[in-house]
Amino acid sequence: MTAFSSSLRGKGRRAAAAAGAVSLGLLVLSACDQPTPRATVTAGQDTVTAEASCYEDGKTLGDLTAKEKAEQAKFEKCLTSKPDQTLTVHPGDKVRLGVEPDMAEQGWIAMSNGMPMTSLSKQTYASVDGDQVFYNQQTRQMSDSTTISIMTSKGGKYTGIWNIKLNRAES
Repeated sequence: MTAFSSSLRGKGRRAAAAAGAVSLGLLVLSACDQPTPRATVTAGQDTVTAEASCYEDGKTLGDLTAKEKAEQAKFEKCLTSKPDQTLTVHPGDKVRLGVEPDMAEQGWIAMSNGMPMTSLSKQTYASVDGDQVFYNQQTRQMSDSTTISIMTSKGGKYTGIWNIKLNRAES
């Protein structure tokens, strides 16, 4: 009987210690920064998911119609920041763009090399022709790579930018 009761006390102490460790772990995790929403790009069977290049918990980062050079420079810096993710697109592939519901609620647009590829959308998904993604409207030529920028916006003010590099596969 004594061995049984001491065994229960040992289990009780271990359970209390485990509960304390879990509580401490949750407390530590709650102090961490929340991850940014993610943008997803799929071509063929391959998918990449990217964290935001610029994002501050949905707060306005700048005004797209601002005349001040500092505001324009901040936007350009976000738009041209180096993508962490790269995806290869094969001829004939559809490029599918996906955003989280919170991003879609605000409204978002996709750009390639700074030029709009989609119109402002409140949907979580859009699809574009893969060959169109590499067509540079300024030079009127196909490029070997491009950066897709997904930008969330509220009333002409941007709230986040996600950049993903796309490489065009040889035919």
